[in-house]
Amino acid sequence: MERNYKPDFTYQQFADQFTAELFNATQWALLFRDSGARYVVLTSKHHDGYTLWPSKQSFGWNAVDVGPKRDIIKELAAAVRSVTDLRFGLYYSLFEWFNRLWIDDKLHLLLQQHFVDYKVRPEQMELVQQYLPDIIWSDGDWEAPAKYWKSEEFIAWLYNDSPVRETVVTNDRWGFGTACLHGDFYNCADRFNPGVLQAHKWENAFTLDRTSWGQRFDVSLSDFMSSKDVIREIVSTVSCNGNVLINVGPTKYGTILPIFEERLRDMGRWLKVNGAGIYGSTPWIYQNDTQTPHVWYTRGKESDDVSTVIYAFVLEYPYDTNELDIYPLGKDINVFRNVLLTGLDLGMDSDVLTKATTQITMLGMEDTKIAWTANHNKLHILFPPKHHIDKRGLDYAWTFKITIAEV
Repeated sequence: MERNYKPDFTYQQFADQFTAELFNATQWALLFRDSGARYVVLTSKHHDGYTLWPSKQSFGWNAVDVGPKRDIIKELAAAVRSVTDLRFGLYYSLFEWFNRLWIDDKLHLLLQQHFVDYKVRPEQMELVQQYLPDIIWSDGDWEAPAKYWKSEEFIAWLYNDSPVRETVVTNDRWGFGTACLHGDFYNCADRFNPGVLQAHKWENAFTLDRTSWGQRFDVSLSDFMSSKDVIREIVSTVSCNGNVLINVGPTKYGTILPIFEERLRDMGRWLKVNGAGIYGSTPWIYQNDTQTPHVWYTRGKESDDVSTVIYAFVLEYPYDTNELDIYPLGKDINVFRNVLLTGLDLGMDSDVLTKATTQITMLGMEDTKIAWTANHNKLHILFPPKHHIDKRGLDYAWTFKITIAEV
């Protein structure tokens, strides 16, 4: 601020610069759809307290009174629901940097709850009743316990009496000590990706700009995740029972930077080919293994009582050999591991991987026969010729679909 703005410039003056004159909600919604996303979460209010809707509790500090003079939430919610089948959610920060009620509550050691009673709770109710979000993404909770925020009361109303009680889901940021403990899905921390299976559904919220949750000008190309980085993050997250929430910081004009758009469209193209192993999948018994750490696995939603589908995502192409070894699937495994690995009882003396029981295809190359063999400790797969793969435009990560069925 001191380096780039005049001495008497205040934070509140940023609102006048936020014009959003180029904001087109339909274009945003279509981009999110084309990215392969299944839900979108808009920041309704961040820590500065500025709201993207005409909040009755934020007079003169909202997007209708100052700045764009538009209800951004209303426009985007309508667009998402009219031109896509995505779920629409809202992020809401509990605390605010500048709010005098919050500051006064802290001065009183949080023994009073004026900020919650006169600001937070009315806004939470207003957001739910006006915009009917499918997701409530709470944040800014860490300076006070859930009891101060009256989180239990709000969530009880949300699940039992609100107009979205049949559909809404929430995250875990409802007061310090609630992260990774309470919520339909856990965030635990920003950019949380443990790399190992989590029992409870979780979400990896990360930024395409590696260090910023907004849009900034002091940035270089190396600060952005590459498309390959994004795909890696998606695969490793979904394999471990998580979802991804990818942050994109728009400009003050209401546009999304071309580099962000490129990443999202690359992601959408990849998911169009490989999404069968992502959408609706569940964790397999293995997520990856130490011998091939660049390979991750999911169990396909096509699996049933007589067949199981395993997807193997290869994040590094084997240029030297054009071959892949999958060690969790070997031929010499006993009946217990048959059931454990495939969910199928193939018999005490039966091999899991035989030409009769097993079919292997590469997503995007379904018309190409995949050569493979199985020995006592691994499944060995030969990739199609690389130039054939390149002609199909397959990049970033390559997926094998392994179907094992009873005969």
